[in-house]
Amino acid sequence: MAKEFSKRISTKELMTKLVFIITGNLLCSIAFNVFFIPNRLLSGGVGGIGIIIQYLTGLPAGISVFLLNIPIFLLGSKMVDREFTFYAFISMLIYSSILTLTKELGRYFIVDDIILASVFGGIFNGIGMGIMFRNRVSQGGFDIIAAILKKKYNLNIGTGLMMANTIIVSLSSLLFGYKSAMYTLIAMYIGYSVLDKVQIGLNVKKNVIIVSEKSDLVAEAILTRLNRGVTFLEGIGAYTHENKKVIYCIVTSRETAKLKAIVEEIDPMAFLTINDVVEVTGKGFRSVGI
Repeated sequence: MAKEFSKRISTKELMTKLVFIITGNLLCSIAFNVFFIPNRLLSGGVGGIGIIIQYLTGLPAGISVFLLNIPIFLLGSKMVDREFTFYAFISMLIYSSILTLTKELGRYFIVDDIILASVFGGIFNGIGMGIMFRNRVSQGGFDIIAAILKKKYNLNIGTGLMMANTIIVSLSSLLFGYKSAMYTLIAMYIGYSVLDKVQIGLNVKKNVIIVSEKSDLVAEAILTRLNRGVTFLEGIGAYTHENKKVIYCIVTSRETAKLKAIVEEIDPMAFLTINDVVEVTGKGFRSVGI
């Protein structure tokens, strides 16, 4: 089993993943060492639990974080996949190293406004995590729990992390004060919102339904001019009781304006609905990672 797993990971893939891991963790480290730590913002996730344990028992946070990550990694290897957990372990080690190497950055880039620190720290942290999740890597810890929730319940990564970390920060506020916790929640909300945007992508997919008397012509134009697949659904008019061909297709947000122009050109009386789609997999659409 170990040999089969190692064969699946090529040198090119490993190097590509390492680039994303280093880039993502560097941005997260900047968020913590420049914005969060100097302004005494709290931490969520396994790190936040480690800080609480250290405060209550005196056990160093680094030791408790390592011990808490062991069952999480084991759970991830079974419920997500071994490859994802393998890269998460590497990422955890790299993140710890970069976090240590950049710990003095706060002395050179001083941001002494806690609101600015919360906003821009959240942005840097969200972009860093989003880059990693989009490329199926993470920092371990609660990231693995969020990936499990994504796989089992299709819950957005950012939403899952926000829910779990809100509980941790709320507990931390009992020990370290509510003001720091409130600013931390602002930073977390911004960070996880940015994470979802980066992971899903700015070019959001659109679910389009068209009811037209010229459905064949509209479908042909979408196929040839947008190069997008079209599915016909059978519909019946409730008032007229006439059979209709309902057009169903998925396009990108950039293609929406062109699609509306096509429908307007062929059948100005067509009924058209357009809705955002969180995730699309299949021919013609790129996977968004985890």
